[in-house]
Amino acid sequence: MTSTDWDPARYTAFRGLRLRPAVDLAAQIGDLPDGPVIDLGCGAGSVGPLLASRFPTRDLIGVDGSPNMLAEAETTGVYTQLTEADVLAWSPDRPVALVYSNALANWLPDHEALFPKWARWLAPGGTLAVQMPRQYFEPSHALTREIAEEMFPERFDFRDWVAPVATAADYAAMLEPLGEVKAWESTYVQSLGAVAEGHPVRAFTQSTVMRPFVARLNEAEARDFLAACDAALAGPYPVRSGGTVHFPFRRVFFTLTVPA
Repeated sequence: MTSTDWDPARYTAFRGLRLRPAVDLAAQIGDLPDGPVIDLGCGAGSVGPLLASRFPTRDLIGVDGSPNMLAEAETTGVYTQLTEADVLAWSPDRPVALVYSNALANWLPDHEALFPKWARWLAPGGTLAVQMPRQYFEPSHALTREIAEEMFPERFDFRDWVAPVATAADYAAMLEPLGEVKAWESTYVQSLGAVAEGHPVRAFTQSTVMRPFVARLNEAEARDFLAACDAALAGPYPVRSGGTVHFPFRRVFFTLTVPA
């Protein structure tokens, strides 16, 4: 099987596109109480400089389960502390001012229990800020499931599959009893440049949504799977002159500020 750890080089190849939603989320964070800032699921640290600039007097703690990604985050030089941990098991040792989670919770189950747990880490007046992709029914993601199920039916079965991310309205209703909630959705029309091999949308998604699929395949199977995805993506995402592709990508955001 192929490696199951995250690939910082492949992920950060699209750093600018992936940072845009993180900037938009940070812009909606208001005044904070005393306490550290938690970059939960910090990955390669792409959001670290943004948070350090926005909250320069606070300890910035990055938490992630990938040693490869944490090694890359260390090179930013902005974190007070970096911790390798299972984010489902980790918890801070003191109340925190901000829990900032960018493109993490879409990988985690049971949001009805998860987000209230994270909110309990907050100091009075603290904020939970979350961004998640919600692209599951668009061709970039739906075709990945369909091709995997068709090519490897003994390993992939999506008959009872449920999208892991709900709507912004769902999260507003879920979290309103806990404090002040702002929730919204945005679609980013991303211009993906030409790539040396394959379709640009496949290159963008290979480090994220395709990663758990490829991890269950051997090298030959993965090569055939990715080639099939390249061919299928050419229809809904036609390549423009110069090799670029317009790629609409939907994301869900919310901030929850608990009572002071």
